Amino acid sequence: MNRFDLAGILSVPAKRRQLLIGAGALTGFAIANQFPRRVIAQPKFSAYPFSLGVASGDPLPNSIVIWTRLAPDPLNGGGMPQQNVSVEWLIAADENLRQIVRRGTVLAAPELGHSVRVDVKGLKPGQWYWYQFRVGSEVSPIGRTRTAPRLGDRLDRFRFAFASCQNWQQGYYTAYKYMATEDLDLVVFLGDYIYEGPPSATALRPHEGTKEPVTLEEYRNRHAQYKSDPNLQAAHAAFPWLVTWDDHEVDNNYADDIPQDPELQSREDLLLRRAAAYQAYYEHMPLQATSMPQGPDMLLYRRFTFGDLAEFNVLDTRQYRTNQPCNDGTKPRCEAVFDPNATLTGAEQEQWLFQGLKQSQSRWNILAQQVMMGQVDRSPGAEQTFPMDQWAGYLVQRNRILRFFQEQQISNPIVITGDIHSNWVSDLKLDFDVPDSPIVGAEFVGTSISSGGDGADSNPTVEAYLPENPWIKFYNSQRGYVRCELSRSRWQSDYRVMSAVTNQDGSISTRASFIVEDGRAGVQSV
Repeated sequence: MNRFDLAGILSVPAKRRQLLIGAGALTGFAIANQFPRRVIAQPKFSAYPFSLGVASGDPLPNSIVIWTRLAPDPLNGGGMPQQNVSVEWLIAADENLRQIVRRGTVLAAPELGHSVRVDVKGLKPGQWYWYQFRVGSEVSPIGRTRTAPRLGDRLDRFRFAFASCQNWQQGYYTAYKYMATEDLDLVVFLGDYIYEGPPSATALRPHEGTKEPVTLEEYRNRHAQYKSDPNLQAAHAAFPWLVTWDDHEVDNNYADDIPQDPELQSREDLLLRRAAAYQAYYEHMPLQATSMPQGPDMLLYRRFTFGDLAEFNVLDTRQYRTNQPCNDGTKPRCEAVFDPNATLTGAEQEQWLFQGLKQSQSRWNILAQQVMMGQVDRSPGAEQTFPMDQWAGYLVQRNRILRFFQEQQISNPIVITGDIHSNWVSDLKLDFDVPDSPIVGAEFVGTSISSGGDGADSNPTVEAYLPENPWIKFYNSQRGYVRCELSRSRWQSDYRVMSAVTNQDGSISTRASFIVEDGRAGVQSV
């Protein structure tokens, strides 16, 4: 792992440690040239080098990022020599790869785990493309991707799915098999792409290794194990993805540089671990080079616009947050909940969000983020308890965002959320503590791809406190994903749930559908 000035980083206030990278594109070739060595143009591999498949992401009107990683021995560091390897790539306008529109060569460098990303420019807006990589005599699977429509162009329909929380040990990724066959323009992943837990003897399919990952190679191996799933590979190969993280990509419930378990790991240890985890994450995701990490910092929040219909504000609520109040957990509010300086995003990201929302010309303005924004009192009766790791623990900032929606008359604000392994639909109220407070937006929370078994359609504990939260329109804890269709008149979210993920024969169905009408705040059942 590359070393960095830890003492210097620790001397800077946490919220000021954000990595600022210039707008110039840094290609894999440029990265490799920082580490000059012999280039292998015709390598020999111990096994198929494209074992982790292909992916694409961060679509813009004239460009798309395509990705792969050379890993003939994926669970043992990748199995590649410590030398640069020349990789050919092409992108075509047809699935047979006959109408090639761009092609080139990029170097896969050991410093980035022999991962390859190409930010392919000069493409046409709103078009489907197909792409492939080649190294020596080996060729990758063919991936399909799509550029965004031109900013401001009229767009009448847009479809995407969002997902989160894919615990390898606790279920199969069969949901992705079905997602890959959907008619979608985009997939949005909202965090917990990997889980950092040690292998379990009772797991359906145990994690690799012998312990939680801490080093760069250990995080690489964990990502490689997850990426080896054929259903996940199929969904990556079928659509471009927008990705963001939550906590398990590093360590459970960490808050910036504050570990959940300070008695076991120091602040310094967490930052070293975070640097390794962030680099491995970057190596395995189809991200633009502007997200390349610098030590324990990585710029992940970013914005994508699709014609005049939809704009996604992809947030990072983990890297810049202040510590969870009230010693975390689900409990009554303590004084720290009302701290005006408590934040999930940091001040700079919040201002970036506000500026983007204020300037947006899109009909639907989406916050793609990690933890539940809607308020849920989890105790029936007079006592109130709230999850402190969610927006309920950062009350002042949440209310500031909701007030911004109303005061700036943001067009159709929609929040999409992961994290809690269950499905929820909620109106967003200006002030949840005032019963007649106006509705200013909507939130759709998606369940996990796999976690904690198959889940259930209902839960007696949750059903007992739902009456305390009348803005909640739907709850379900089966596994699956959410499919969304946007038009100029309405938004529809279909909750796609699996019959089972503890075996590989699960089927999928639409459990419930909800709409939001253009210009009318509030969720309605279909």
